[in-house]
Amino acid sequence: MKESKAPKTSGGPYDIVFLEREPLEEELESLYRVTKAYCLFILDHVKLEGGARDFFERKKGKRIREGEVQEFLRQEARFFYPKPYGEKFRLKNITVAQGFSGSVKWNGDYSVELKGDYGEELRQIVCWRYNIPLFSGNVLDFWLEYQKDPEVEISLVVTEIANGSISSVNGYWEFDEEALDQVIQLDNGQTGGWLFLSLRAKGWGRLQVIALHDRQSRGKHGFFLPGGERYVTSKREEIFCYFNPGDRKPPLNIYFSGYKTRQGFEGYYIMEGMGAPYLLVAEPRLEGGSFYMGSREYERLMVEVIRRYMEELGFSSRQVIMAGLSMGTYGAMYYGCDILPHAIILGKPLASVGNIAGNLRLRRPGSFDTSLDVLRYLGGNTDERAVGKMNDRFWDKFDAADWDHSKFAVAYMIEDDYDSDAYDTLLSHLASSGVQVYGKGLHGRHNDDTNGIVGWFVSQYDKILREDFGRAKKG
Repeated sequence: MKESKAPKTSGGPYDIVFLEREPLEEELESLYRVTKAYCLFILDHVKLEGGARDFFERKKGKRIREGEVQEFLRQEARFFYPKPYGEKFRLKNITVAQGFSGSVKWNGDYSVELKGDYGEELRQIVCWRYNIPLFSGNVLDFWLEYQKDPEVEISLVVTEIANGSISSVNGYWEFDEEALDQVIQLDNGQTGGWLFLSLRAKGWGRLQVIALHDRQSRGKHGFFLPGGERYVTSKREEIFCYFNPGDRKPPLNIYFSGYKTRQGFEGYYIMEGMGAPYLLVAEPRLEGGSFYMGSREYERLMVEVIRRYMEELGFSSRQVIMAGLSMGTYGAMYYGCDILPHAIILGKPLASVGNIAGNLRLRRPGSFDTSLDVLRYLGGNTDERAVGKMNDRFWDKFDAADWDHSKFAVAYMIEDDYDSDAYDTLLSHLASSGVQVYGKGLHGRHNDDTNGIVGWFVSQYDKILREDFGRAKKG
């Protein structure tokens, strides 16, 4: 921007913003409106003071040398596209090699487990049916979830078939276990084609193929969104977070994504519209999420991530709101037990995961089979004992928390067919703590009136921000 007058901002927000001079105070309001966090680049020689420096910090801006701008536009601008995309190859589309003579066990929609002799040289042991497209100039991220015995060695093979052909190969890549310890970024340059993926193995023992994820890459600029962060456990389970410091004033709003087969963050526009700091949390396990529960390592990592951003802002637990819809409500309440936030705002709450699975046969046959995978994955079985174990896992933790200084705002479905007693059970477990709870019941099953739930959810969020933190509604 070379002119001194305020820039015209009829469009936006823009995917990338470059500044070659310090913006004037009268320009900042417009720049805030059109600039996304992590998408601001300022030439390294520009001095920033006062409001301009605050703008740079709040938007998580980066410095760039003037001579690097053109190269950035040629190589990096392609990673700042507006709509993220991620998915998981369906487990049912795995084919086990016909020559494998060992045992094969399918663990619901969680994994396929092989055990036996794979030979002395690497050879194809499984492949994924239905190739996926890789368009010209695109970059894809791949992440393989697996467990294996030390005696088994594997590699992931990617073959690119030319568009319009069944035999012409544009490219061939093979990634060994050392390469698989990191996200694989596949850049096909300017060619386009279809990707066929397979897994090779050698040795003897157990190999559990859990999931293969593919996502449109952000290069070195994040995951799903520019600035999106990825955390992974020793068992290759992932947690994704996106932090936006907003105006750096309380509260920090932590939003847990609901069930999503299309991977990425949920709640971006709701949280962005509030103007306050926020943290989006998502997890891609099982078909569309596993209720944010896991091993001690997984859950400890989740709490560490949340506390990290609280510390960055200098906020206490009394300056935090945790929220979510459907599956996201479980994450908000479950980790709310660790954080003890000022408020927890819920839409269509789910708490007794065992009951959700138990209700499948009679209340909603054929709907949300993922609940059985969650029960088996985290409860160890699908029987009545596992149902009770999963319910107790939540309520034992919930009852051990001190909710005296928290409040709950809950919108629920009166005829909910997933966790029909969630709201009443929540009230009964909070009865003796003196905590403030208020709710809104809407008629229908779990997915019958999402718009009504979201409307009340947002209105209660606005109310708490206004009354408890003195924040006027943005816009």
